[in-house]
Amino acid sequence: MPQQQRSIEDILLANGYYPPEAFAFVQRGLAHTVEKLGRQDRPEGERHVTGQELCHGLRELALREWGQMARTVLKHLHIGRTDDFGKIVFYLIDHSLMQKRPEDTVEDFCGVYDFAAAFDADYQIDLSNLKEKAAE
Repeated sequence: MPQQQRSIEDILLANGYYPPEAFAFVQRGLAHTVEKLGRQDRPEGERHVTGQELCHGLRELALREWGQMARTVLKHLHIGRTDDFGKIVFYLIDHSLMQKRPEDTVEDFCGVYDFAAAFDADYQIDLSNLKEKAAE
């Protein structure tokens, strides 16, 4: 079947390793990172984030969405290193579901941080919302 006729789900399932939810998380993480860096109002070609920026945005999003369970959820998605984020991004690029600049490489995602340190040792619970709710 020609690629144009394949659904996005078929393309994602064809990778054979990462579940579709892993790709969805990376795409949500890209949107989160663009917003966090204040680039959402720029023209599409000027919203670019680096591999390192995306890895840090994905960490932040995972902790926000899943808290102390973030590393466990990512493991369920077959994501155990920042290198996995790069593999997912470049799979999306290879299938025209994401774009890159000529200088972008999958190596940009290698060893950005250690998952154990990033999701376990450095985890802090954000209590700011509780303080605001208590004041109401």
